[in-house]
Amino acid sequence: MYLIVIAWLYVTLMMGLAEAFSTQGSVLGAIITFLLYGVLPMSLVVYLMGTPLRRKARRQAEEMTAPQATPPASAPASRPEPDASSHASGVPEDRTVSSVGKEL
Repeated sequence: MYLIVIAWLYVTLMMGLAEAFSTQGSVLGAIITFLLYGVLPMSLVVYLMGTPLRRKARRQAEEMTAPQATPPASAPASRPEPDASSHASGVPEDRTVSSVGKEL
C-alpha cells in the first residue's frame, strides 16, 4: 500500500515541478497542485486503508485491559428476571404472589 502512496506523491511532485518551472506557471500553483492532487487525497487513502488495523489494535488493547470475569463456583443459580415486555414470558409465575384483582 505504501508503494502506491509514494509513487503517487512522486507523480504529483513532478506535476508541481512542471508547474513551477513552466513559463506560464507559478510556485503558488505548484504548491497548490502538490497539496490538492497529492497530499490531501493520499492522506485520506492512508487513513481509510488503516482503519482495520486501528480497529484490530483497539480490540487487542481492550482485551488486555478488560478483567477476566469468571463467575464463582459456589454462587447459587439466580432466578430469571421478570419480563418487562408485553409478551408472555414463558416462565411459570411464582404462586406465592397473587396478581392484582385475582383471587385464589
